[in-house]
Amino acid sequence: MLKQGLAGSAALLSILACSAPTAAADPLVLTDVRWIAEPAGGKKSAPRIRIQHRKSSSDQSFDGSRPYFAGAEAALGRRAPGAVSFTVTHDAGTLACSGTLTGAFDGKGVCRFTSDPGFERELSERGLAPDQRSSLLAMLLVDASIELADGLAREGVRPRDANDLIAAAALDVRPEYVRDLKSEALVLTDVDDAIACKALGVDGAYVRGLAAAGYRKLSADEVVGMKAMGVTGEYARAMNRAAGGKTK
Repeated sequence: MLKQGLAGSAALLSILACSAPTAAADPLVLTDVRWIAEPAGGKKSAPRIRIQHRKSSSDQSFDGSRPYFAGAEAALGRRAPGAVSFTVTHDAGTLACSGTLTGAFDGKGVCRFTSDPGFERELSERGLAPDQRSSLLAMLLVDASIELADGLAREGVRPRDANDLIAAAALDVRPEYVRDLKSEALVLTDVDDAIACKALGVDGAYVRGLAAAGYRKLSADEVVGMKAMGVTGEYARAMNRAAGGKTK
C-alpha cells in the first residue's frame, strides 16, 4: 500500500501515537490527558490548544476549523487570570478539562476523556473498532466520524481500520476530495492512496491536467511520484509531444 506520502507528516504520526495502549481503571475513561494553551504570535496566526496524552500530542488552532472547540475557545480567550474549565463534545466522546489561565489563551491543565459507547458500537459494525481507548481520543481531536467513514466507503475507498479513519480525518481526506480526484487518468481504489495524494498536495485539478496530457489509468503511486518530482500537466504534454505523442 502507498505510504510514502505520510513519511514526513510528523503531526499525523503524533496523532496516531495516541493509539498506544492505556491502562485506565474505567474502560471508558482516559485521565492522563493534559492541555496547554498558547496565544497567537510568531508563526502562529491563531491561538491554539495542545492536547497531550503520554508521549503524543495534537495541536488545534482556534481558527474555526473545528466548531465543536468553540466552548474551549470562549473559555480560554478570557483575559482574567485564574481557574478555568471547558468541555469539548464530539461523537467519539467528551473531553472535560480544567486548569489555570495566566492570560488570554495562556495556560495549562488536565483533562478527562470519556468515550461514547454508541459511537464505538457503530465503529464495530463497520469493522473499525479501535484496539485502544486512546484511538477514540484521537478521533475526537481530528474529527473522525461515522459520517466520514461511510462517505469514504461510498466513494470506493473504505477505511480498513481505526487508524485509516484517523489518518483520513487528520489530513482532511473527505468524500468530496476523493470524488474530485477521480479521473480517467487515475485509478483510485484504496484509502491509503487517497491519503498519500492529499499529503503530497495532489488535487482534482492536477489529475485532470494529467488526463488532458493524455495519461490514462495511472496508479496513485505514479501520480504521487510525478507530483513529488514537480511534473505538471503542461510539462507532461510537452514531454508527450517530444516523444511523438505517446501516452500511458
